[in-house]
Amino acid sequence: MSLAQKHFQIRELLHDQGVIFCYSGFMTEGILSGIGQAIKHKMTLESADANAVRGVFSVFVEQMQNIIRYSAEREPEAPPERSVLSYGTLAVGREGKHFFVTCGNKVKRDDVPRLQEQLTVIQQLDHDSLKELHKQILKGEAPPGSKGAGVGFVDIARRASRPIEFDFVELDQHYAFFSLKAVI
Repeated sequence: MSLAQKHFQIRELLHDQGVIFCYSGFMTEGILSGIGQAIKHKMTLESADANAVRGVFSVFVEQMQNIIRYSAEREPEAPPERSVLSYGTLAVGREGKHFFVTCGNKVKRDDVPRLQEQLTVIQQLDHDSLKELHKQILKGEAPPGSKGAGVGFVDIARRASRPIEFDFVELDQHYAFFSLKAVI
């Protein structure tokens, strides 16, 4: 199979899934900013509703930050003055009248039970309950292992038009691959 055929297959797979933007690679805050502007511009060109643009952008930022902060696949030995290079994938697309943002990255298998429990609770909450949980988290301390207030997944769920989707696949004895999807 030729190089062009391989790339065309990838393009067709993404197109068939409704993907309008996809990135796979090392991520930094600078990349987050540039990609975010491109997504906003593309959605504006498609005459997307301003609330949808804001929602997609916010979820995109949260998901990128999760990859940057928590991906288990990192460039080793980065100098302290440089930003961390964390590997992950992120896609934005359309499903009917809605947009979706999905991401994926390696995580330590030891973290899977905690993440699964946390996300299952969030997935089952209605809008009012998510709002209350958001307030509770902001009043408390950051959860163990968190590099923020622990509110990111709740923010994503609050912006989603239906319950978030997530999944894990075991890769080996040390790592799993985590994926999260939010439909806005």
